[in-house]
Amino acid sequence: MTEIPEDEVTAPWWEATRSRRLTVQRCGRCGLAQLPPRVLCTGCGSTASRLEPVDGQGVVDSYTVIHRAPDPAAEAPYTVARVRLAEGPILLTALVGVAHPRCDLPVTLAWRPLPDGRALPVFTTEE
Repeated sequence: MTEIPEDEVTAPWWEATRSRRLTVQRCGRCGLAQLPPRVLCTGCGSTASRLEPVDGQGVVDSYTVIHRAPDPAAEAPYTVARVRLAEGPILLTALVGVAHPRCDLPVTLAWRPLPDGRALPVFTTEE
């Protein structure tokens, strides 16, 4: 797997993944929740934000099944989905253990460990 970089803005978000906590960035001025973390709020441009935990529930609003991976190390087929979290932000992620993906599918958070101790949020469902 390719190394996933972090910077001063995303480092606290990645640190939370080490303890398997999914967080979103909440603007202190307008209240917008966004993911991934950014320097500025995409709603009002404020720099006043904080990370807050979310429960990891969401709904698939779009997906694609990859049958031939661009990275030879990736095992195909796999599903990439846009998941709208209950708190509002959209996360581009993988669906795991989902035999029949579809739009409007309720999903819940799972984790894919990375070699350095961090983890990628992925989503699954009980089918």
